[in-house]
Amino acid sequence: GNYLRIFSTRNVTASFTNSVIFAIIVPILITVLAIPLALLLDSQMKTRNIQRAIFFFPSVISALFLGFIWNFILSPASQGLINSLLLSFGQKKFLLLADPKAAMGLLIMVTVWASTGWHACIYLANLQVIDKAYYEAADIDGAGSFQKFRYITLPNLAPAMTVSILFLLIGSLKSFDLPFALTNGGPGYATTMITQSIITEGVNSNRIGFASAMSILFLILIGV
Repeated sequence: GNYLRIFSTRNVTASFTNSVIFAIIVPILITVLAIPLALLLDSQMKTRNIQRAIFFFPSVISALFLGFIWNFILSPASQGLINSLLLSFGQKKFLLLADPKAAMGLLIMVTVWASTGWHACIYLANLQVIDKAYYEAADIDGAGSFQKFRYITLPNLAPAMTVSILFLLIGSLKSFDLPFALTNGGPGYATTMITQSIITEGVNSNRIGFASAMSILFLILIGV
């Protein structure tokens, strides 16, 4: 009965869908951004050490704390940072986190902002152990920058990519603290994750059997 109830409970089905969407989009966006960022940080610019520190810094801060900070920035209330700036210039305020269509996009944006620097460091570490002889041979053969990236850099980044994407998938599927602090699963069920639903049903509503059934389905989803 608990398993059947899962598929007929709106907030639970929405949380499963949200978790899957989040776990697909976040790893793709971070990987697409982290690799070019790692290439930039691997360059010989004089400010590269400062840049590495700046991009890595957001991943050091607690996700819960980041959620509260961005909640203040993106708040739909007049006291929110963006809306207060808009109002001061005589513009209308935006719904931001109160918009069901925009909330998931903003949550993904904050997650990507917070995590890209850390994953760029994974790729950066891998870039620094690639044998420079490959690039020297490519220069002799007349290879261009894109060819060197396509045939030397990208294949040698495969181990780092495996680790990074695995971390991203695990982190995205079990994400709880940042969505909870940023949107508390709202508006409605627009950003409710399966982890929040399990805790809400099992702890807050004291429906342990129902929450356990959700956990088993979540385990199967992770296995897949």
